[in-house]
Amino acid sequence: MRGYFGIGIEGVSKPINVGNLVRSAHAFGASFVFTVAANYDVAGSASDTSDTPGQVPFYPFDSIESMRLPEGCALVGIEIDERAIDLPSFRHPRRAAYVLGMERVGLSEEMTDCCDHLIKIPTKFSLNLATTGGIVMYDRMLSMGRFANRPVMAGATPEPLPEHVFGTPVIRRGPAKTEGS
Repeated sequence: MRGYFGIGIEGVSKPINVGNLVRSAHAFGASFVFTVAANYDVAGSASDTSDTPGQVPFYPFDSIESMRLPEGCALVGIEIDERAIDLPSFRHPRRAAYVLGMERVGLSEEMTDCCDHLIKIPTKFSLNLATTGGIVMYDRMLSMGRFANRPVMAGATPEPLPEHVFGTPVIRRGPAKTEGS
């Protein structure tokens, strides 16, 4: 899979959920995890049994203003909001940072305004924070990964994924020529 992603939370209401979120982020191959305006010690989480801070960079931002993402990284807010796109219809950016809000509170309006995209999981009611993050990361993996097509019949074995075929190399030498140059 090309590109990268990070995932984090604005504020913290239940530290155990953050530990579960960062553990899932580690399992799904996140490039980084972060918190914004959160009183949370990622190293002290008993629910993160994979030792994410020892394997994946963790960035604790004091505020939205201090939050720094890599250049070209889209900020994707996960929020139940009428402006949000349903996750099954969303095209994940190649370079993305996903942010969730505290349970029962959600993302602040200030954070929502910073987001390049807003997405939501089309459910009857709000889900647990770590569950929501896991579903979004799983959807990213499914939509951006290279997997064999599902078989037409239930229980049938998928056809093997064909071997990747490299195209002809593209060689660029200087700026493209335009008419008249």
